[in-house]
Amino acid sequence: MNDIEQIQRRTIKILAAGQVLGGFGLGSVLSIGSLLARDLSGSESWAGAAATFSTLGAAIWAIPLSRLAYAKGRRISLASGAALAISGATTVINAASLRLFPLLLLGIFLLGAGSATSLQARFAATDIPASGRTGRSIGLVVWATTVGAVTGPNLFGPGEALGKFLGLPTMTGPFLFTVAAQILSTLVFWFGLRPDPLKFAQELQKDSGKAIHKISFKSAVETLKAYPIALYAVISVALSHMVMVSVMSMTPVHMQDMGYDLVVVGFTISLHIAGMYALSPVMGFLADRVGKLRMILIGQGIYISALAIAGFGSNNRWLVTLGLFLLGLGWSASTVSGSALLASTLPSNEKTNVQGVSDSLMNLSGAFGGAISGSILGAVQFGGLNLFAIIPVSIITVLSIVNYKKAI
Repeated sequence: MNDIEQIQRRTIKILAAGQVLGGFGLGSVLSIGSLLARDLSGSESWAGAAATFSTLGAAIWAIPLSRLAYAKGRRISLASGAALAISGATTVINAASLRLFPLLLLGIFLLGAGSATSLQARFAATDIPASGRTGRSIGLVVWATTVGAVTGPNLFGPGEALGKFLGLPTMTGPFLFTVAAQILSTLVFWFGLRPDPLKFAQELQKDSGKAIHKISFKSAVETLKAYPIALYAVISVALSHMVMVSVMSMTPVHMQDMGYDLVVVGFTISLHIAGMYALSPVMGFLADRVGKLRMILIGQGIYISALAIAGFGSNNRWLVTLGLFLLGLGWSASTVSGSALLASTLPSNEKTNVQGVSDSLMNLSGAFGGAISGSILGAVQFGGLNLFAIIPVSIITVLSIVNYKKAI
């Protein structure tokens, strides 16, 4: 094993460790966040604001964190994103104490930096060249989120008990676990990523004579124009994320209206998150072996099954739970494969720039989905929301067929 391979293996381990800890905050934001938003705003239509501001925060933080990575390295960028998430979790707790809905939205917006950090970590796994293993590297880092992300929602009950013991407002106790996990995640990234994978890759580029392009939105757009398959990958990841956020963010509200408590809601969300992350190494392996575009198309097929089951079975807890699990599985197939396709299509000296824009667009799409999902839920119920989610799935399917011959 050469030095580059040893550094890459160590980098994957550190990124995975940071993702395990960072994953604890994901379930709390999109599930309890929607319940807090409805409680503090007094309106079901505002319940989707939690998903909107979380994904909007991730979208807005993605580009500055990407630029910070380009200038200072992944170590500083990932640690900074995790630190911002800590301030977000504490702000959410204060907002609930003061009963201030705008402050809640600010806290959730800051927590979006944690999601941006998690997304950036998957691309950090591809900084150091590893021919033929792009999908597997991304899949392994995404998979590491499983432990924290699946465990997190199941800590709603213990978190609520801890919060009550400490005198915190209802539904804010689980955010204490988010604070603790993000502190540990910050320390792992800060002290563990040595050498920094992006800085190491940039040195390899200098040695090979490749120019390192200046990072900017304009240059990223020009790059995507020059690489249409990369543009297709960006669109597929963005629309797939919109589908997932739209349905997932309204599920806690729907289940609470059905009469279920936080423990049942947490169990459903944890299974959904297991679908998102637990099989991501398999999705990465299949993307490398079967083909990345084919796996994106398979992901859309899984989405259709998920939306049909959750939509037509909207009054049955177990069918909703099964639909949410499949929704996570469809997201995994689409996002891992789309991210791998983007990373493998672009030249190494242009990847970081485009990846930041891709993450930003992905989360803006999620923010849009979260913003309209509350109104759709109020107008046509949970079954209608799942039907509306078929629209972006159809768009990705058509684009996949159009781009198939270009990608092979």
